[in-house]
Amino acid sequence: MNICICGGGNLGHVTAGYIAAGGHHEVSILTRSPERWSHELHIEMPDGSMLKSNISQISAEARKIIGRADIVLLCLPGYAIRPMLSDIKPHLQPHTAVGSVVSSTGFFFQALELLPETQTLFGFQRVPYISRIVEYGQRARLMGFKERLYVAVEHGNNEEVLRKTLEDMLSTPTTLLKNHYEASLSNSNPLLHPARLYNLWSDWHEGIVYPRVPLFYEEWTEEAAQLYIDMDQELHELLKHLPVTPGSIPTVLDYYESTGIPSLARKLRSIEAFKGIEAPMKAVEGGYIPDLKSRYFTEDFAYGLSFVQQLARRYSVATPQIDRVMAWGQSL
Repeated sequence: MNICICGGGNLGHVTAGYIAAGGHHEVSILTRSPERWSHELHIEMPDGSMLKSNISQISAEARKIIGRADIVLLCLPGYAIRPMLSDIKPHLQPHTAVGSVVSSTGFFFQALELLPETQTLFGFQRVPYISRIVEYGQRARLMGFKERLYVAVEHGNNEEVLRKTLEDMLSTPTTLLKNHYEASLSNSNPLLHPARLYNLWSDWHEGIVYPRVPLFYEEWTEEAAQLYIDMDQELHELLKHLPVTPGSIPTVLDYYESTGIPSLARKLRSIEAFKGIEAPMKAVEGGYIPDLKSRYFTEDFAYGLSFVQQLARRYSVATPQIDRVMAWGQSL
C-alpha cells in the first residue's frame, strides 16, 4: 500500500520511518520543508537498535503525493489540521482512508465538516508511541510503544480490514472504538498539560521571572494531580450524555493504575519516557518565563480542552474546574 504521512514533527519522523522500515508499504511524506529531508531515515529504537528506512517521495505539494495514497495519516498539531485537510481534499481518491495519529486535537470534528461523507476517516485515541527528533529529516528516536492502540473509524465500508492494516503497520494490537467521540474526547494531553501548567503558573503575570526551569513530570505535585482528577471527573460526567461505551475512555486513575492523588503524582513522576522533559519556558533577562508559543499552550487549550468545554456547554454539563483552567489559558 501507499502510505502518505502528513507532517514533519516528532511523530511524523518516527511514524514514517517505522512504517517504511517494515518493508511492506511505500511511504511518502508531505512536509513544508522537503529540502531538509533525506530519503534514508534512521529510527533509534528503545532497545538501542537502529531501523533504516527508505522514504519513496518527499514533497511540499499535495497534488504530487496524495492522489497515489491508500492511507493518509496526519501527524500534525491541532492548528494545522484544518489547513492540511483543505489542501489535500481536491487530490483524495474515493478509496483513500484519511486519519490522524491522535484525535484529541479536533481531527474528527474538522474532517467530518470538510471532507465528503463517503471518505473513510480514522483516528487514534492516543499516540502510538513517544517520539523525538534527533536530527531533522535524518534521524529520530522511538522512546516506547503503547501496549494497545484504540482507533475510531467513521464512514468506513470495511472497518475490520482497516483496523488490521493499522495494527500491522504499527506492530501494536489495535481495538476498534464505537465512534469518533471515544477517540476525540481524551483525558490525555488536553487535560494533562493544562492541569500542570495551571499548577505551575496560575499566579504568573508579566514581570514575574522564575529562577529555574522545573521538570514537567518528575516534579509533578499533588496539587496538579488533584486538579487533573477533578477535570477528568467533569469529562466523565459529559461522557454520560454522549453515545460512548462505558470504559472506552478510562479514568486517569485507571489509566495510570493509581488509587488517588498521592498515587497519581508518584506515578507521573516515575514514568521513564517522561523523564527529563522540562516545563515549557523561555530564557529572559534574570531567569525564565512561561513559553506561551509552546504547543502545550497553543494546542492543548484551543485544540483540546476547548472541544470538551464546548460539548459540555451544549449538553448543560457543569465543568467548573475545566472552565477555570480554560479561562486562565485564554487570558494568557
